[in-house]
Amino acid sequence: MKLLKSLAGIAVMAALATPAFAQNPTFFRIGTGGAGGTYFPIGGTIANGISAPPGARACDQGGQCGVPGLIAIAQSTTASVFNNAAVQNGELEAGLAAADVTRSMYLGEGKFDGKPHPNLRIVANLFPEDLHLVMPAGATIGDLGDLEDKRVGIAQAGSGTQVAVLQMLEAWGVTRDNMDEAELNNSQSAERLADGQLDAYFYAAGWPVAAMVQLASTKGMSLHSFSEADLAKINEVIPAYIPSSIPGGVYEGIDTDTLTPAVSAMLVVSSELSDDLVYGITAALWNDNTRKLLDNGHAKGKLITADTALAGVEALGVPLHPGAERFYREAGLLK
Repeated sequence: MKLLKSLAGIAVMAALATPAFAQNPTFFRIGTGGAGGTYFPIGGTIANGISAPPGARACDQGGQCGVPGLIAIAQSTTASVFNNAAVQNGELEAGLAAADVTRSMYLGEGKFDGKPHPNLRIVANLFPEDLHLVMPAGATIGDLGDLEDKRVGIAQAGSGTQVAVLQMLEAWGVTRDNMDEAELNNSQSAERLADGQLDAYFYAAGWPVAAMVQLASTKGMSLHSFSEADLAKINEVIPAYIPSSIPGGVYEGIDTDTLTPAVSAMLVVSSELSDDLVYGITAALWNDNTRKLLDNGHAKGKLITADTALAGVEALGVPLHPGAERFYREAGLLK
C-alpha cells in the first residue's frame, strides 16, 4: 500500500510538472505485434493507460490518468526486430521487444553484428513470453532435431521469435537448408497448421495466445514439452531464454504442464525522447488507473508490476532511459 501511495503521488507530481503536454497533443506510437499474439493487446492497454488527450476529463473526475496531452497509439507490427529498428530510426517512439533481441541489437551482436542500435533505452520489464512449439493434435517429437525435413513455421521476418528459433534449431542441426520453413505470423501459422500445410510452428508470447485458443477449441493442437536437458541446452545457446512452463488447462485439450523456454518482454523507447516525457509515461504506467486496466485486460497484464519492472534489466546491458530511471529512484525501486 505504501508503494502504491508513493507511485500515485509521483504520478500526480509528474502531471503537474509537465503542463506543456496539456497545451498541445503529443502523439506517441508504440510498436506491438500481430493481432493474434500478446504484444498487440498488451500494447493497447499500455497506450490507453499512458494517454490523456487534450480536453479529456481529469483523472480525479473519472477521466484518463495518463500524461496530459499525450495520445498514445498501439500499432500492429512484425514485433521485436521491427520495433527496435523503428525506435532506433525514429519511426516509432516506443515498442515491445524480447530481451534477447533488444540486447543483441543494442550491442550489435549475433545476427546484428556490426550494426548496433545505440538509441534503444528500457522503460520496464513487462512479462515472460513462453515459447510455444505447436503441432497437430496427437503429434509428438523427441527433440528439435526431429523437425529436419518438416514443414515448420518459424514466425515472421522481423520478429524476435524467428531470430531465437533459428538459433535453437541450429543447435540440433536443423537449418533453412534441411527444413521447409515458412515465415508467417501467429494467426497465419495456426491457419496453415489447421489446414495440414504445416507440421509444426513456433511462437513466443504470453499465454493464452488468442489464435492458439481458437485452434485448440476447433481443430485441436498439441504443444511440445521440452526436457530439462534441452532447456539447459537452449539456455546455453541463448542465455535470455530461461526454463518456464505453460500450465495445463490454458489451452483446450492440453491438461498437463508444458515445459518450455521463456524470454522477458521489454518496453523500449528512444533515447531521443525527453526525460520529462518518459518520466511522465513511466509514472502513468504504474499508477492505479493503469493497474486496473492491466488487471482486467489480457491475462499477462496481471504479471506486469512495478515490483518486477527492473527484473533482469541491469544484467541485460541496455540502459534505462534517464526519465524512467528518475521515476524508479523517486519511487524507491532503484537505489
